[in-house]
Amino acid sequence: MDYTLDFEKPVHELENQIKELQEANAKPGIDISKEITALQDKVDGLIKDIYDNLSPWERVQLSRHPQRPHTMDYIEKVITDFHEVHGDRRFSDDPSMVTGFGFLDGKKVAVIGIEKGRKTQDKIVRNFGMARPEGYRKALRIMKMAAQFDIPIITFVDTPGAYPGIGAEERGQAQAIAENLEEMFGIKTPIVAVVIGEGGSGGALGIAIADKAFMMEYSVYSVISPESCASILWADPKKAETAANSLQLGPQKALELNIIDGIVAEPAGGAHRDIDQASESLKATLVKELEKLSALSTEDLLEQRFNKFRQMGNQTIMSEGKA
Repeated sequence: MDYTLDFEKPVHELENQIKELQEANAKPGIDISKEITALQDKVDGLIKDIYDNLSPWERVQLSRHPQRPHTMDYIEKVITDFHEVHGDRRFSDDPSMVTGFGFLDGKKVAVIGIEKGRKTQDKIVRNFGMARPEGYRKALRIMKMAAQFDIPIITFVDTPGAYPGIGAEERGQAQAIAENLEEMFGIKTPIVAVVIGEGGSGGALGIAIADKAFMMEYSVYSVISPESCASILWADPKKAETAANSLQLGPQKALELNIIDGIVAEPAGGAHRDIDQASESLKATLVKELEKLSALSTEDLLEQRFNKFRQMGNQTIMSEGKA
């Protein structure tokens, strides 16, 4: 079933009218092609008007859209001959963290991504995209393996946050993420991270210490989810919309603060409306950036990666001081 967000309903209603007119137009002796074209132009204009003026909360909703492409969707579209690798060699395998090797435009790459799952049973298996400690340890194992064989790394970030359950905490959730943060600064191969949906807190950052970080146009990347922020500030998760607007969630703000290096364009109305086009845009960005990074020496690569994160807070403070 198609899922429609509240702000998408005007577009959905017009598109349903277009379908009805197209069915009528297919009957003999009827030609309403001009009316269909006019209505389609109206839809295109409405889509542009709505999606060019989304509020931060609407962006959050769009980043969570049930039909939005997930990690496995992009792997299928962008990566060829993908072979998944399982297990952290310490406890178990975490299905929410997908890792493996494949080819991007004919070149070998390691792929790491958080998968939310599509149908109910799959979501349960994938733990709704909330990785456990073994997921982060598995990710780090693949990164080290990739570095050993000089294979570039691509990470797809899509999580509301790391799993906060008792079992995860008992197995060292915070330590696993902290180790990833530390170790990724020393991985001697190019790393490109892309936030494809939600980029929530340390759960996202645990696979996002990268030479280049990007966000899909309608994704969000934040230190905390709007619901959690509202619970802490106002003891009321229902004020999530207020929190989202205060956090100014969205890629443009992250780009201004130098948190990310670029924004990957999505089709009008979001990636879920044309997965093929979104995948082509993502692939072009990945190919271009990995080619640039592969030309750097290992020393320059690691130095630039370190400086990139070292300067984030300083740049923000300097900007505030000038203001």
